[in-house]
Amino acid sequence: MVLSKFMPHNPKFSAKFAESARNAHLTAQALVDLLENYTDVERKVQRVRDLEHEGDRLSREITNLLAESFIVPFDREDIIALNDELDDLVDDMEDAARKLSLYGVQAPATDGAACPCGRAPVRAAGRGHAHDRGHPQGPDLARIAVEIRKLEDEGDTISDEVQRTLYQGVNDVHGMIRAMRGGEIVDLIEDASDQAQRVAKTVESILLKNA
Repeated sequence: MVLSKFMPHNPKFSAKFAESARNAHLTAQALVDLLENYTDVERKVQRVRDLEHEGDRLSREITNLLAESFIVPFDREDIIALNDELDDLVDDMEDAARKLSLYGVQAPATDGAACPCGRAPVRAAGRGHAHDRGHPQGPDLARIAVEIRKLEDEGDTISDEVQRTLYQGVNDVHGMIRAMRGGEIVDLIEDASDQAQRVAKTVESILLKNA
């Protein structure tokens, strides 16, 4: 997600939000790598957890910077909202990765925890950041926000289909527990997608206020 170039001049806030957005994108990449290449699981889960800790650090720095600043680049309420939403986005992704390890999921595709249908929502979390090198302005950011919303809608549809088939063929307690845990992880991935959309909406709101 690209969050720095639409702000009025304030290099400290711009830099911190850019770092926070970049960290969210790296977290999404790490989670997708875990889901699509389900090997060396503990190391990959730890990578996601390390990124979550980095997100917490950046969130605290933005909060401290806000407390110390008399002049801010846009409304304080929007700064707080954007900061919290980026932090929650990374938290949701970390929670999904942690549950894969905690529940001892052996194969996401067969356990239903993160089959290909469950991967699509995660991609929305990092979609916009790929455009960062071009330093987009307001219209580009609005387009990226719309694209994230489309990805989130697609993710909802796919997630519904996963949930609909999750319990098919389940006829024992072990299978029921595995399906329930798989559904919980898919829900967390969908939560990350929903959170990415909240970030996009907040960016659009800030753009309108500062147009």
